[in-house]
Amino acid sequence: MQLSIEQIAQLCHEANRAYCLALGDNSKPSWEEAPGWQKQSAVQGVQYRLENLTVTPEEMHQNWSKHKEADGWVYGPEKNAEAKTHPCMVPYAELPVEQKAKDYIFSAIVVTAGKLRADCEPERQYD
Repeated sequence: MQLSIEQIAQLCHEANRAYCLALGDNSKPSWEEAPGWQKQSAVQGVQYRLENLTVTPEEMHQNWSKHKEADGWVYGPEKNAEAKTHPCMVPYAELPVEQKAKDYIFSAIVVTAGKLRADCEPERQYD
């Protein structure tokens, strides 16, 4: 099986969506209904994780925050795409454990699916 980066991003997005639903948050649209910026954010996260095999969840969050900030996003108590506010635009240490879990889930999916990618060298070690 060969998965593209976009397919891995879709897996991550849908897993994140299911996790959010389990927490009572039904604000995340399906991949098919997700806006382009949301899909691109997932793709960028997958690329970053595949290129940085030893990155920690905290570093993944920092990378996500850096890209959000560069796109004009700031902290806000509620996620609002029009206002570009997000409650996770805080240092990793300040995230609730439920939000930190998203980085672990995302990373696990990328590492597992990355092993299936045709362009991954067999000798690469994924942690």
